[in-house]
Amino acid sequence: LSPDLGPRTLDLGPQASDIVQPTSDTGHRTSAIRNPQSAMGRYLYCIAESNKAEPLGNIGIEANDVYGIPYNDLCAIVHNCPARPYESKDKEIVKGWVLSHQKVVDAVWERFGTVIPIGFDTIVQGNAAVDPEENMKKWLKDDYDNLKAKMEKIRGRAEYGVQLFWDRKTMVKEITDESPEIKALNEEIKSKPKGIAYMYRQKLEALLKKEIEERADRYFKEFYEKITPHAENLRVEKTKKTEDEEKQMLLNLSCLLPKEGSKGLGEELEKIDALEGFSVRYTGPWPPYSFV
Repeated sequence: LSPDLGPRTLDLGPQASDIVQPTSDTGHRTSAIRNPQSAMGRYLYCIAESNKAEPLGNIGIEANDVYGIPYNDLCAIVHNCPARPYESKDKEIVKGWVLSHQKVVDAVWERFGTVIPIGFDTIVQGNAAVDPEENMKKWLKDDYDNLKAKMEKIRGRAEYGVQLFWDRKTMVKEITDESPEIKALNEEIKSKPKGIAYMYRQKLEALLKKEIEERADRYFKEFYEKITPHAENLRVEKTKKTEDEEKQMLLNLSCLLPKEGSKGLGEELEKIDALEGFSVRYTGPWPPYSFV
C-alpha cells in the first residue's frame, strides 16, 4: 500500500500563542514600553539547517514575506508581525492560517532537508533592550545543543499517518453469527410479546455493544503489534469521527519512518486493507511534527 500524498489533517486545537518574552538578569520579565520594537515580533514556522538569511518570498500566513534568521548552521524561518497571537472566532480563517503555516514548513523541508517544525502561533517578541530578531538569535544560541540533537534524531526521516477503519455493519453481522448468547436472545425475542420483546432487545443491544468494544480492543492490539516493528517510532493519536456513521476509526497512528517510506509497513497495511470489513488510510510524507 502506497501513502496518499495529500495534505496533513488539520488540528486547530486551542489558539493560545507561545509568546517568548525575554527576562532581566534577576529573572523578572523586563518592561517593553520604551522600545517600539517590543510591540513587534517574529512569527516562527520552523528551524532549518542553513547559515543564510535568504528571503523565501511572500509564502507566509496572509502572504507575509518569509525569511531566515541564522545562528551558526541553524536558521529560524520567520515573518515579521505584531507581538500578539493570531486569533479569530471564524474557524475557516484559523484553518487558513494553519494551512499556510504547514505549507511554509513543507516548502522549507523540501528546500533544506531536515527541519524542526514549530507549532502554529508561536511568536518571539522583543523588549526594551533587545529587538525581536536579536531575541530570536539569543534563543537559537542558548538552545543550540538541544536543537542540534533534535535535528540528528529526525535527519532523513518523515512522519506518516496510518488510520484503520472498520465497517460497523460487517462487525455486527460477524458478532451476531459467532455469538451463541446473541443468537439465543434473537430467537427468544421472536417468541415474546411486544412489551417483553422490547426489554429483550435492550438487553441484546447492551450485549452487542459490549462485544463490539471487546472486539475493537482486540483488533487494536493485534494491528498495533503488526505495525510497530515497521516504524522507528510511533504515537497513538485520538480517533476521530468519520462522515460515514457505519465506518468507524479503530486506530490512528503517527509513524516516524525513513523519508522514502517503508516497504514492510506498506505490505502489512495492504494485508489489513484486504480483510473484510476493514480499510486503511496511509498518508505522508510530512515534516515530523509529532516527534519533536
